[in-house]
Amino acid sequence: MSIQVYGIPNCSTCKKALTWLQHNNIDHEFINTKDTPPTREMIQNWVKSLGFAPMRNTSGQSYRALGDEKKTWADEQWVDAFTHDAMLLKRPLFVKDGTAMLVGFRDEGIVREKLDLAFRSAVSGSGAFSPC
Repeated sequence: MSIQVYGIPNCSTCKKALTWLQHNNIDHEFINTKDTPPTREMIQNWVKSLGFAPMRNTSGQSYRALGDEKKTWADEQWVDAFTHDAMLLKRPLFVKDGTAMLVGFRDEGIVREKLDLAFRSAVSGSGAFSPC
């Protein structure tokens, strides 16, 4: 299983997700979208998997700068916008085995479910392990 997490290092939500993944010993690769922007083909595949709406970083300056015409854009227009400015992508974006599975990090249970994670965490004091 291969999990990539796309985002930027100073994003608080990305930091929270990465800390959670590390704490739970979940193997992953972090890809900084500022240093390594996703390709158009990658973004097209992500939009096919998730749709453009959940992928929009609506709280960012880049999104607000687009103007009202963004409300009528189709998938391809969003692919163009995401390709030209990765800051428009909601973070973090989780990709498993090449398929976009989830954007954002609010509910650990949803992350486990969407990424189909089966892992174990230590039970404090007993030395035993139990499923999460």
